[in-house]
Amino acid sequence: MAPTLDFRNTNSLWCSVLVETLVRCGVRHAVCSPGSRSTALTVALAAHPSVDALPVLDERSAGFIALGLAKRTRRPVVLVCTSGSAAANYWPAVVEAQAAQLPLVVVTADRPPEMRGCTSGQTIDQLKLYGTYVQHAVELAVPEANAQQIAYLRQTVAFAALRSAEPVSGPVHLNAPFRDPLPPVLDGSTDHLRGVITEAFFAHLTGVVSTRRSSVELEFSSERGVIVAGTYAPGLGEDYEDALISAQRATGWPILADPLSPARRSALLIKGLVTTYDSILRSPAARNLLRPSEVLCLGAWPTSKVLRGWMQECGAEITVVAPEGENRDALHGRTRHILARPGHVAYRSSAAADNVFLSLWMKAEEAARAVIDGELAARDDLFEPKAIWLLSKQVAPKSQIFVANSMPIRDAEYVTASRGDGPRLFCNRGANGIDGNVSSALGLAHDGPPTFAVVGDLAFFHDSNALLSVPRFRGNLTLVVINNDGGGIFEHLPIATSDVPFRDFFLTPQSVDVGLLCQAHRVPHQAVSEWSAFERELAHPQTGVRVLELRTNGKRDAAERKALFSRAAERVTAVLEGRSQ
Repeated sequence: MAPTLDFRNTNSLWCSVLVETLVRCGVRHAVCSPGSRSTALTVALAAHPSVDALPVLDERSAGFIALGLAKRTRRPVVLVCTSGSAAANYWPAVVEAQAAQLPLVVVTADRPPEMRGCTSGQTIDQLKLYGTYVQHAVELAVPEANAQQIAYLRQTVAFAALRSAEPVSGPVHLNAPFRDPLPPVLDGSTDHLRGVITEAFFAHLTGVVSTRRSSVELEFSSERGVIVAGTYAPGLGEDYEDALISAQRATGWPILADPLSPARRSALLIKGLVTTYDSILRSPAARNLLRPSEVLCLGAWPTSKVLRGWMQECGAEITVVAPEGENRDALHGRTRHILARPGHVAYRSSAAADNVFLSLWMKAEEAARAVIDGELAARDDLFEPKAIWLLSKQVAPKSQIFVANSMPIRDAEYVTASRGDGPRLFCNRGANGIDGNVSSALGLAHDGPPTFAVVGDLAFFHDSNALLSVPRFRGNLTLVVINNDGGGIFEHLPIATSDVPFRDFFLTPQSVDVGLLCQAHRVPHQAVSEWSAFERELAHPQTGVRVLELRTNGKRDAAERKALFSRAAERVTAVLEGRSQ
């Protein structure tokens, strides 16, 4: 294809070469925050026919919209802003992208060197601004209409795109200084390059090539082990699900599957899949009878505090398979790290599978699942966990579900079952923050399949500026707002019973009317008071963005969650001890 180049002036050519290079390396989406110093970058991105460039006013929201796009597409997404504090507002999204292994190419426009350190307007020190939270950082040269310098630009940008995806995905930072003129005014400064910067200049760029193809062999010797299928991250590879199946077939061990793992929606319905481990391990009998001597963890540890505590009690030998060089063992156990993608490992076992051990796990799963599904199905009141339970069971197969941090992701872990044709589940589990949940859902849904997002009232209010981008949104997104008048997760923590100003400093309820806020942004809003109405809405996704508000009682639901899981654990105990018919 012919390159899209702009020869009107030096900045225009420089930025069109930068964008063309990114396109050849696989970029298809860009999110641009308005500003003067980034003019040439924004113009080049908006002009390229292969780039979907989205203007987003609020930089913090912009960062998370880009992050949502990267989650769905698994391609590098470009994020562009002007100089000064604009770049600082990308920080939360950059932190999340690094922790969640999502490919972002952050390009921050800057003043040229002679305008720094002299109190010129809208100028801060942007060099290595994101510190250790990016995989690669470089300051580009000031644009020059020089063939050798433009070749340097092409190589530098192509390498940055590669580093955003390999050896694991993550954010990279290009700081880009510009001198005037910033607009694309015609000045003749690049005419001598028209026959030099042609298709041949870009022909060798063929996209990001994987650098991780070595094979590793792992052999296990225990009959009694478990496989922990943690949160999926792009760095684990497209063959992560196949790796889970291969490991389970080799060992015969049960798979304890995080809700963000593909295992819970495996089309192959993996044998030995356990989804109710949090409830199961609340049973003293289960904690003892189901104790493993070896654990294989593929990816990150699940959210469950109960599971993590039990793993520490077990003292089992742990093998963590993940491609990045970070310490992934938050349990500090007897752990060996295998720096490889799970799909690049050959799994072997020298021991025969213990079918009795696997059978016990599956009996426990069946018992806990029966209690959870039975009680949730029977409830008519707006009990918070039922929202994600219904979503996971009823939305169309190719749909997407985004869950916010705090209680929504925990409810997803507690109550969602396996479903072979189930929707893909997403969450910002890198840094586990409240930042940008609505924006991430918008990015995830933009030009994608029908998407449903479950967020608490505080997460919704915290990121309400995301609604400014609704007019440019393409797709359909249903935001389910669980309004329990504050941070309901704190009702589950010891601080809830302490002698402190709990309501004001921890629950932090807000006096904002969700419906009026939606009205201000011209976003359709519906207060839902019955599950039958909620199910009808789920069955009919609408074009655009809409909000379904469920008003719940956070204090009551916290107590009733604990009671539900206690009853599930009691049922597990009865089954394992042979007291149940």
